[in-house]
Amino acid sequence: MLYLWLKALHIVSVVCWFAGLFYLPRLFVYHAQSEDSISQERFSVMERKLYRGIMGPAMIATLIFGGALISLNPGAYFGQGGWMHAKLTLVVLLIGYHHMCGAQVKRFARGENTRSHVFYRWFNEVPVVILLAIVILVVVRPF
Repeated sequence: MLYLWLKALHIVSVVCWFAGLFYLPRLFVYHAQSEDSISQERFSVMERKLYRGIMGPAMIATLIFGGALISLNPGAYFGQGGWMHAKLTLVVLLIGYHHMCGAQVKRFARGENTRSHVFYRWFNEVPVVILLAIVILVVVRPF
């Protein structure tokens, strides 16, 4: 029963984390397009609250619950091919993306953004590709 609770909490954490990973770069798009100081300040506040209040805790919860699942039965995850190694590699890349978002939140807050809204539209697609790959690895387990 513990395993099922951990799995449910892991999935909820992942959903919350990805919600932030999808929305924050969208805020960057709008922030990069904004020209008045009121809008820029509003976007900075929204970005900071999303990053610190939702994304950070959700990422930590995802890692804790995922690690707990693995610790309960490591053979089930690592003894059946390399899919888990590939998934964990993607998770590490996702953590890097998360921190890149955090660095960008700080740049916007200081008024130092040098990138266009078009860059952020493409930047927003990175977590989509990673999520697609992770779901395929977990469900299909191709190797």
